[in-house]
Amino acid sequence: MKYIVALAFVGILASLGGALYFMLRDGRDGRAKTGGMVRALTVRIGLSVLLFLCILLAWKLGYIQPGGLPVGH
Repeated sequence: MKYIVALAFVGILASLGGALYFMLRDGRDGRAKTGGMVRALTVRIGLSVLLFLCILLAWKLGYIQPGGLPVGH
């Protein structure tokens, strides 16, 4: 489970990096915008939702347990 979460975070960060690249490069020197930033941010949102659903499913199936801080210590 740790590897899946770590892989999802790497994918989210890579998508943010791609969006930053397209934000800085598209539309310069008279070129038309390609829509790459929108696609990269859409991928980021999709990965974030998928990660949330996978964590929720893993909790429901008992693969992970909530830890938290002990109360009163």
